[in-house]
Amino acid sequence: MRFYNTLTKKIEEFVPNEENIVKMYTCGPTVYHYAHIGNIRTYVLEDLFEKTFCYLGYQVKRVMNITDVGHLQSDGDTGEDKMLIAAKREHKSSSEIAKFYTDAFFEDCDLVGIKRPEIISKATDNIDEYIKMIEKLLKEDKAYISNGNVYFDTSKDETYYELSGRNKEDLMIAVRNDIEQDQHKKNPFDFGLWFTNSKFENQQLQWDSPWGRGYPGWHIECSAIAIKNLGPHLDIHMGAEDAIFPHHTNEIAQSEAYLGHKWCNYWVHLSFLNVNNSKMSKSKGDILRVVDLKKSGYNPLSYRLFILNTHYHKQVNFSYEALDLAEKSYIKLKNKIKNISNEGEYLEEEFLKWDQQFKAYLEDDMNTANAVTLLYDLLKSDVSGKTKLALIEAWDQVFSLDLLKEESYEINDQEILDLIEKRNEYKKNREYQKADEIRDDLLKRGIRLIDKATGTTYEIVNKV
Repeated sequence: MRFYNTLTKKIEEFVPNEENIVKMYTCGPTVYHYAHIGNIRTYVLEDLFEKTFCYLGYQVKRVMNITDVGHLQSDGDTGEDKMLIAAKREHKSSSEIAKFYTDAFFEDCDLVGIKRPEIISKATDNIDEYIKMIEKLLKEDKAYISNGNVYFDTSKDETYYELSGRNKEDLMIAVRNDIEQDQHKKNPFDFGLWFTNSKFENQQLQWDSPWGRGYPGWHIECSAIAIKNLGPHLDIHMGAEDAIFPHHTNEIAQSEAYLGHKWCNYWVHLSFLNVNNSKMSKSKGDILRVVDLKKSGYNPLSYRLFILNTHYHKQVNFSYEALDLAEKSYIKLKNKIKNISNEGEYLEEEFLKWDQQFKAYLEDDMNTANAVTLLYDLLKSDVSGKTKLALIEAWDQVFSLDLLKEESYEINDQEILDLIEKRNEYKKNREYQKADEIRDDLLKRGIRLIDKATGTTYEIVNKV
């Protein structure tokens, strides 16, 4: 398998530390708010990588954290903990906030077919691990105490800027201005490992430590959780592209200072989902969830198909028009598969030929778009029905589109389309009672109308 490694800035062949075993760490959510569909794109892509490794014959051990403490508002170790901000906003405790948004996150993940990682670990469950790491970093003069808080000394790391591909001067210009605000640091890019009451008096979640009562910094959490569960050598670390600096850069620095050797060979970063060519962001109020897509009448797996037709290393612009196309494609795809007759002879040689091409596309820098095109080619081919269905069942281990699941979908019924158009005219003329009568009559016939921003569609909810 070949893919783009941010660390080396090139596409290279994947060679794990142990034969056929993949130790994989993926950054989990900070559970202070809902995950929007841009966030979910990252988790779908990570899911695709994990399932692809499995399909290619690797044994995957994947760990993901849940950040429920320590993620500050600013990259410069300033501002409040995001969990505390949410607690104030919603008049709840930090633990209540964490529980609510963790459940919401997994609800969205389930809707788009994301497999939960083998190990999911909350930041608050690993305090002893952070303290153990920090004690060693202090002992080896890789960290220092200032104003009661513990900071990592980036000047001791000669390769600190390797992952980002930048230098100190570039980053001073590139990052947000508030990176320099903490006057207690030796260097602007030094980062907090442990904060005490000397810095944050109002933090709800606090623990005793050798340096005073307080709580961990965000970056130490991922390193400690990964090392605890996957050992001292990590094969692949994944996350969104905005985590390259400072989060992943800091993870490498502290992990390798603690371990004394190279920690992770492959770093894969997943590009943003944009709306109107601008990054979707919680700070701008862009909280469009997968659940919201479902409430608007979309099948969430249509969104997964939309993602499958994009490349993980390219930013993608989201629009309802694009999602409508994905939904129509998904419905047609399901109907075509539904009509395949489970007849003819199963041909192992034919299966292996098609499957070899499927694997080749996945091995080629995760080219899922070509893998989807291959599925359409299979449907148009003269391969026997039995062989087609066997291939579809196998490939759906990666696609996770429920391709063989029996469901009812839209039909091209001109009568329904005409009634929708007539209803639109009634609504335009403010004859709402007549418009409602058409809607209610269709529902009695097992047809539910779905009003979207881009127009009205329908789905079959009962067999007539």
